[in-house]
Amino acid sequence: MTTKHFLFVTKEAIDRWCLTNLLWFLIVMDPKAWFYICALIVRGYLPLSALPIADRSWHVNTAVVGKFWHISDLHLDPSYHLTEDRTKVCLSSKGYPASDPGDFGDFFCDSPYQLILSAFDFMKQQPQQTDFIIWTGDSPPHVPVDELSTDLVIQIIRNMTDTIRKFFPNLPVYPALGNHDYWPQDQLPVSTSKVYQAAADLWEPWLIPEALKTLREGGFYSQLVQPDLRLVSLNTNLYYGPNKATVNVSDPAGQFSWLVETLERSRASKERVYIIAHVPVGYLPYAINTTAMREVHNEKLVEIFRNYSDIIAAQFYGHTHRDSVMVLQDDRGNPLNSVFVTPALTPIRSAAEPYSNNPGLRVYEYDPQEFTIVDLFQYFLNLTEANREKRPDWRLEYTMTKAFHMKDVRPQSLLRLAESFTAPQSDAFDKYFNHFMVSYNDTVVCQGICKIIQVCSVQFLDQASYSQCIKGKAKTEGIDYNVL
Repeated sequence: MTTKHFLFVTKEAIDRWCLTNLLWFLIVMDPKAWFYICALIVRGYLPLSALPIADRSWHVNTAVVGKFWHISDLHLDPSYHLTEDRTKVCLSSKGYPASDPGDFGDFFCDSPYQLILSAFDFMKQQPQQTDFIIWTGDSPPHVPVDELSTDLVIQIIRNMTDTIRKFFPNLPVYPALGNHDYWPQDQLPVSTSKVYQAAADLWEPWLIPEALKTLREGGFYSQLVQPDLRLVSLNTNLYYGPNKATVNVSDPAGQFSWLVETLERSRASKERVYIIAHVPVGYLPYAINTTAMREVHNEKLVEIFRNYSDIIAAQFYGHTHRDSVMVLQDDRGNPLNSVFVTPALTPIRSAAEPYSNNPGLRVYEYDPQEFTIVDLFQYFLNLTEANREKRPDWRLEYTMTKAFHMKDVRPQSLLRLAESFTAPQSDAFDKYFNHFMVSYNDTVVCQGICKIIQVCSVQFLDQASYSQCIKGKAKTEGIDYNVL
């Protein structure tokens, strides 16, 4: 497909550009034209800024950008309904009473269909043109295992796929499977399955035959989505700790080997690569010493991503339901990759969690030459307000470069931001943590060990550097690492 080009030019800039080029033409045709031009300037008929001088500070801004959406963790709960008995509002609360249920959901429940429809309607109404959507998995709800089946999981994935296609019939969508996109949940296999086959059938309008082949076999694929840009959709659920099918398997489904071969071909073809997946690399920002996937598989992925950081333009994940970033560094501390974890559409939290997230959607802005991410625009729905007003008011939560006074969100810029978080009283970190919860509750603070876990997870994705960070910062704070 062709890249959308956005030319940001004011009428004043166009007028000046035309006038300047006309003056150049006159000067080339007749050097005496300088005399007449100067006379016009002196008499006030011609602005000085129109002169065709090479180092003039103003210029026509011909910058081009591309944009795409990122949605994740829809977690549709078809059982959601309003009733006087709050323990029966939704199966996803597992009997815990809903806190303040309304038309658009509750913080102890997964998404009602009305919430998902409101999100897609908001996306559709946006004036900005986007090139595609990435969808990083998890359509079914968090319900007891006996409330679902393989057929029901496929039915929910079909429902979400059909709904997305209805709202965006002409927009390419590139999905990744989540750990809940299977039954029993988390147990995604190393070979073909009914779910893999169904996903390939459902996503056939979006994917090429070669991508569909590996999707059917192992739940992963790659596809050239623009000239010189390849998207790699990984099945990182194969590395997820609760997956019993892959315990003690060094390369489940041969995905590591396939990934290296794919990246080698991309390097030879001078392609740039986006990595998308559900379960992210790195360490969880809310649990100490805990990788999102098995540590052994995390170490392998980090190694691969470091080796091919010259062609990997960015990485995108979901799963945690929270808004976070990471910076992949080499073993000398040089920033290599920007890693983005988008918050969930579902607002669910467990009773044991001190906070949740408002529903979120995201747009990335990228450089269509280098394909690096230059900015992100995070949108959210204040769920409490939407239920009270009985209407969804999706709006911009923040633009990353403006919120944190950054030039862009490339690896160097993200690393500088992460380093600013370490200050004892960091306004940037306080703002980041509020965005982490998608503006759920700005009275919730993250200090002490909470902040240490957050800061170390942003900067360090491998075991050695992460452990060093945790131990070092714990010592600085006077916290006994051995009791953590």
